[in-house]
Amino acid sequence: MPRWRYSVKFRDESDIAKAVIRNVPVHPKVMTEVAVAIRGMRLEEARRYLRRVKEKKEAVPFRRAHGKQAHRRGLADRWGWPAGRYPEKAVRYMLKLLDNVENNAANKNLDVERLRIIHVAAHKGITLKRFMPRAWGRATPKNRVHSHIEIVVKEE
Repeated sequence: MPRWRYSVKFRDESDIAKAVIRNVPVHPKVMTEVAVAIRGMRLEEARRYLRRVKEKKEAVPFRRAHGKQAHRRGLADRWGWPAGRYPEKAVRYMLKLLDNVENNAANKNLDVERLRIIHVAAHKGITLKRFMPRAWGRATPKNRVHSHIEIVVKEE
């Protein structure tokens, strides 16, 4: 049985709230780019941004995994990087995680309007190995890579 831990430790956890989602069926490359985009934002600001990404009105900059990536309008002005995507599936899980951490903060009697994201990370999860049969008795690997996402917010 694995032992789950957060990748960051705090001395005083009285004014922070944490949440995690394990085995999200999204590649860690995509989840990392979404996590980097919302790091440091206020909770409501991050939620608004992710909703705009889901509606394809604003893009997420892809800095690391940007090979043959299209340039999107407005990305270079705000982020200083022109290449980006609209990762709807990753945004859906990230919004669920933001709701979860907001409920955890409310449970600890923290002011929900004053929460700021101080840590968000995406780690590689389980890989489900599958094989697709091909011609002449061959097979092609078809792996399903999952992610673990963790978030920590702090009351300002």
